[in-house]
Amino acid sequence: MAKQRLQQCLSCGAFGLQRTCSSCGGDAQAAAPLKWSPEDHRAGLRRKMNHVEAREWPQGLPTLPSAKAMEAQLEEE
Repeated sequence: MAKQRLQQCLSCGAFGLQRTCSSCGGDAQAAAPLKWSPEDHRAGLRRKMNHVEAREWPQGLPTLPSAKAMEAQLEEE
């Protein structure tokens, strides 16, 4: 059973309460992400599943260009 009742079809975008779309018969998923709480009791488990504690994890995160590079890009436009 889904943790959230409102589902949206992946094929046609119709909304419903079932995991299969009543319009086209396609698969449906939760229409919106679950709410997040700062008092999340499962945060530690989620960090372990995503290997956040690993030393290599920060290198995989996207980074922003430097402020100078962003200014230069704005001047070019």
